[in-house]
Amino acid sequence: MTARLNLFGNPDGTAAKAAGHFGTASKTILQESRLPAATQKLVLLRASQINGDAYATDVWTKNAAAAGERTDRINLVSAWRESTVFTDAERAALDLAEQGTDIAYAAGGVGDEAWAEAARHYDQDQLADLVVLTALINATNRMSVIVRLPGGDYVPAPDLANDK
Repeated sequence: MTARLNLFGNPDGTAAKAAGHFGTASKTILQESRLPAATQKLVLLRASQINGDAYATDVWTKNAAAAGERTDRINLVSAWRESTVFTDAERAALDLAEQGTDIAYAAGGVGDEAWAEAARHYDQDQLADLVVLTALINATNRMSVIVRLPGGDYVPAPDLANDK
């Protein structure tokens, strides 16, 4: 399978510039947020799975593994509600991210209960980072799905093991 379009094919094009800003914003959260790095990767992976983004699912599965995430936790992200390997804080983040991803199916978006549970575990800055991270991955997932960016060939950067 090949992608329909390379969004970065014309580096001077508007789409490449705009998509690049999404990447820059994501890197800012990933590198500067006090939201735990493992939580960030779990949220990115779960939203990508829900959105059917093969490329991002490949990326975040491999990035999590390269950063030292346990295989059982990576494999169980899609069934986190029925799993015992996630902390209460991670479960709250995953719930918020799922509800923020499935807004078309969850009338009203993120429910008050999910928000309150996330707020029990994260401060206002971390919650803001979680909201922005969820919104960014959903936008990038949609771009990838629209152009049919295939998964399977991604290779994590060697410095990922030193990720915060």
